[in-house]
Amino acid sequence: MQFSNQQVVEMSKGKFFGKGNAQLPSSLMLMIDQISHISNEGGKYNRGELEADLNILPEHWFFACHFEGDPVMPGCLGLDALWQLLGVFLGWSGLEGRGRALGVGKVKFTGQIYPDAGSIQYKLNIKRIFTRPMPLGVADGFVIHDGRVIYEANDLRVGLIGKNET
Repeated sequence: MQFSNQQVVEMSKGKFFGKGNAQLPSSLMLMIDQISHISNEGGKYNRGELEADLNILPEHWFFACHFEGDPVMPGCLGLDALWQLLGVFLGWSGLEGRGRALGVGKVKFTGQIYPDAGSIQYKLNIKRIFTRPMPLGVADGFVIHDGRVIYEANDLRVGLIGKNET
């Protein structure tokens, strides 16, 4: 299964998985253009996988401020995109609640994303999905440019909280 850019934008408006459920950030913090593949099978752990893309534009807001004279995409935005996608996986799986990043085990950066990068790809390998005491996903994620892994995040964790939880 895949989701077009229009569907990704709908996910950012909070309408895709139902009111009060998983939602992507909107506008400037949306780090995903399309989801090219999502499945609850496959991946390194055979528990599911997700692949997505972002077209890199020289006009992206972060290049103007990070860093002046040496524009590069902040690594934290690539990491945030992986958390965003894990939240999508949970919502797509039918679990309810609002997604929140809960942590990551280990992060490794071995490359940078410059304004002329063209595009980057994201990949998640789902490790575990818990439904109790609250919905929680654990995955390993990768940011890929020109076929090479440049960010690697192990044990990404995203939970879905209910309306009355903080």
